[in-house]
Amino acid sequence: MTTTPEFPANFLWGAATSAYQIEGSPLADGAGPSIWHPFSHTPGHTRDGDTGDVACDHYRRYAQDVRLMRSLGLNAYRFSLSWSRVFPNGRGRLNAAGLAFYERLVDTLLAHDLQPFATLYHWDLPLALQERGGWLNRGTAGWFADYAQQMFKALGDRVLYWTTLNEPWVVVDAAYLHAAHPPALGDWRQAPWAAHHLLLAHGLAVQAGRAEGRQQIGIVINLEPQYPVSDSTADQEAAWRAHVYMNRFYLDALRLGRYPRALQSLFADAWPDFPEEDLRIISQPVDYLGINYYARSRVRHDPQAPLTQASRVIEPGRRYTDLDWEVYPQGLTETLCWVKRRYGEMPLYITENGAAFADPPVQGDRLDDPLRVAYLREHLRAAYAALEQGVDLRGYFVWSLLDNFEWAQGYSKRFGIVHVDYATQRRIPKASAQFYADVIRGRGGEALRDSG
Repeated sequence: MTTTPEFPANFLWGAATSAYQIEGSPLADGAGPSIWHPFSHTPGHTRDGDTGDVACDHYRRYAQDVRLMRSLGLNAYRFSLSWSRVFPNGRGRLNAAGLAFYERLVDTLLAHDLQPFATLYHWDLPLALQERGGWLNRGTAGWFADYAQQMFKALGDRVLYWTTLNEPWVVVDAAYLHAAHPPALGDWRQAPWAAHHLLLAHGLAVQAGRAEGRQQIGIVINLEPQYPVSDSTADQEAAWRAHVYMNRFYLDALRLGRYPRALQSLFADAWPDFPEEDLRIISQPVDYLGINYYARSRVRHDPQAPLTQASRVIEPGRRYTDLDWEVYPQGLTETLCWVKRRYGEMPLYITENGAAFADPPVQGDRLDDPLRVAYLREHLRAAYAALEQGVDLRGYFVWSLLDNFEWAQGYSKRFGIVHVDYATQRRIPKASAQFYADVIRGRGGEALRDSG
């Protein structure tokens, strides 16, 4: 790797957020509830009973947040649309006031020379569709495509980049295996159907986008290298099963048109015989792939663990974030190169990368977060290493622009490069925000220079 990285001149430098995590006002102006609304209002589901009712109040403060992004030098912003804000029942009547919010957001982004990078689904299924079976109902895939088509029509003249789904693995794993996210079913035997219908929704949405002339459509997958903690056969096999379940489950279907054969043994008699035509729809070409990378897992064989019989191990002497995710920057290089080797050449974007740390107190207008600065520096260097190895990497989006509602963890975990005082909604850029601005200004440059 060169001493001073220099990213391409047309590289996208962005930050990422999602609707329920930052917008607040989830029922304002005719919006319908998503599955996260009743879930977060049910005692015991989120830490300290936190909800997304206010969050970062981005619904009302979006213009301020766009100006903040521009002040940092960003040229792209990845955000998600709330399906139930624009279709309160998930289907049928469009809520013009909800759509108008996203039109204002997009127009403001473009006025500040920020490329909108829109995600259609970031985990917030309309409650009305969950009451009809949610992702276990094949009809949801078609309703998603109808919603996507309306968004392509309404915003496609201004939004170039579209993402169908964010991290379908998390949607399925968190709700159907661990009951940590809504609908909190905790029934692994239903997981294959939920996963398949999510991927079918993606494929049908791509078709809808092509029909509307959209040419930059992709999907975002979270990937995490799985390493055995020992050389024992049991640990090696457990790591392999975890790798297939997390890293190949969705990508094999999307890129190769088939599910990994190993899933049939993991799910046993619960694995369905999926229609070949569905897999053709799922695996149609897309324009890019988004990769979310945070950490690696070191796992050991655990016969009590569901499906993979692999459990993650926390080991003394290693670096971890506030969520006990290991800081392992070289895993980003490995992951990007693995995607290229296994699935072929295609444009890639790092659509999420960041870390939650227990930040020190704000000092006036300053908050120093050296752990996050170090994390970002090391991972940006790892991203550049992948570029040097021939990966067609087109952009990087830090997670997240703002401290926000971290799902079941509520507001206890802070990922933002901008501090949010939830009582006053004051925004204070952290040292990591200034570091990222320096990186963008120099296209890497001195901010990422190898001091060793």
